[in-house]
Amino acid sequence: MHTNYYFLRQLGPALATQLVGLRLMECFSQDRDEIVLVFAEAKGPLSYYRPFFIKATLRPDFSGLFFAETVRRARTNSVDLFTKLIEVDTTGSAGNDSTPANRPGRLVTGVRSFLNERCLGIELTDGYTLVFKFFGNRPNLIAFEHDTVVDLFNHRLTSDNDLQLDQLDRPLDQSYEAYVASGYNHRALFPTFGKEVNEWLTEKSNGQLAGVDQWPLIQDTLALLNASRFYLTLWHHQPTLSLLPIGEVQWETDNPIEAANRFFVSFNGQNTFERERGSWLRLLDKRKKRAGALIDAAMERLMSRDEGLSHEQMGHLLLANLHAIDVPPGMKSPERLTVYDLYHEQPTTLKLKPDLSPQRNAENFYRKAKNEKIEEEHLTAQVTAQEAELVKIDDQRQALAELTNLKELRRYVKQQGLTNEQTAGPLTADQLFKEVDVDGFRILIGRNARNNDLLTQRFAYKEDLWLHARDVTGSHVLIKYRAGRPFPRNVIERAAELAAWYSKRRTDSLCPVTVTPRKYVRKPKGLAEGQVLIEKESVVMVVPKGE
Repeated sequence: MHTNYYFLRQLGPALATQLVGLRLMECFSQDRDEIVLVFAEAKGPLSYYRPFFIKATLRPDFSGLFFAETVRRARTNSVDLFTKLIEVDTTGSAGNDSTPANRPGRLVTGVRSFLNERCLGIELTDGYTLVFKFFGNRPNLIAFEHDTVVDLFNHRLTSDNDLQLDQLDRPLDQSYEAYVASGYNHRALFPTFGKEVNEWLTEKSNGQLAGVDQWPLIQDTLALLNASRFYLTLWHHQPTLSLLPIGEVQWETDNPIEAANRFFVSFNGQNTFERERGSWLRLLDKRKKRAGALIDAAMERLMSRDEGLSHEQMGHLLLANLHAIDVPPGMKSPERLTVYDLYHEQPTTLKLKPDLSPQRNAENFYRKAKNEKIEEEHLTAQVTAQEAELVKIDDQRQALAELTNLKELRRYVKQQGLTNEQTAGPLTADQLFKEVDVDGFRILIGRNARNNDLLTQRFAYKEDLWLHARDVTGSHVLIKYRAGRPFPRNVIERAAELAAWYSKRRTDSLCPVTVTPRKYVRKPKGLAEGQVLIEKESVVMVVPKGE
């Protein structure tokens, strides 16, 4: 949560006490994904004192701020950046002398956070603002002159040139009335919670609280997020800065600058062995969770079969009551037939197909009964296999915890075949993609850009229906074709809701979603991961809704 909105909102005032009144004297980079800002009081044109350093790491896989006591600038392989924000003509005629040494830096007038957004801004004189943007895997440092972008740290993120400072705030209605109107979907109201907070809510409610009952827990959690208490914890086997006491808490403070520094040192101080072992432990935790979910789903399906009549029993009852059906030979059956259920000792109603004779309806029940037995055997085998997988995973986790060096770790990983490429057999669609079942139709959802390509290029057929939130990045979604059955409207709308939810339009009140058969989706050579061309489409408007 070191770049979470709730942390940045509390870091801003703490930084303001350190920076306001100082000048931005230097801004340089000695590393491709690292930038150093130096703030100080100007002592003269060539010197300054009381420096305050901000070292920002802005990598796609990790971004964060470190407030160092000192930073030594290398004599070589160092480049000045954002010079326009630093150089100020002492006579008031800016722009004539380009020598930074003759110009004191611009004064810091404030530090601000942005409403419901992962950004932190340092305000300077003359309408300039430096904004740290911590959006997922696209972090950047952006210079604004009033509302317009004038410079970027990472120029490869070209879309950042279109940002406007006055539009970074994201006001959201987070009232109880809005919670009810959203269908008790707290993720739509609080998109800034992130994984840690959502896991905290699930843990505290034991998976039992929902709807109205969850609202008090949400309010209590918000109070903790705003309580100015910061925890350095080990969460999912890696150092984490949290505003909640989750995981294995190792240290806590009420100083956000100190918390950011302790986390930065702890996270980046991990050695290769600790980092790799943590990644394998997280992979095993993920596999354990998936195996548990498969067992729960299979057991739920098996238990649901024990409720009510089986198709075999329906066939027996129908044959036993043929005399009660007043239908001449060769004529159609009634749609419903009420008989006495000998198995549960109560009346029951059998649903029949009117276009079939009673005898053919009985045959249909027996055919379904045969499929039921095959499915039951499959589900039972799946439960047995996943239970064995859970035992194996627990043994592997214990073994990993006992290893002490990198050589042993890599040897064990290779022996156990922990990587996806080394697992037994190819991964199936239900292992690779999110899957939802709606009225018997399978809906598959891509997890990321590469996974989207895999779904659309290798696991989709021309008859499948393809969906994607229009004009934004998001998951590819497929409705798998079922022979002889058209795609029902409610299934298409549900898939569209999922496509909207797993996109950048998740928090929109209404989202346009492209719907087209897979045969009209192409990926010409040269397109980036996840990008496709659509030759023919229709659009549906839906409210984004998750699983």
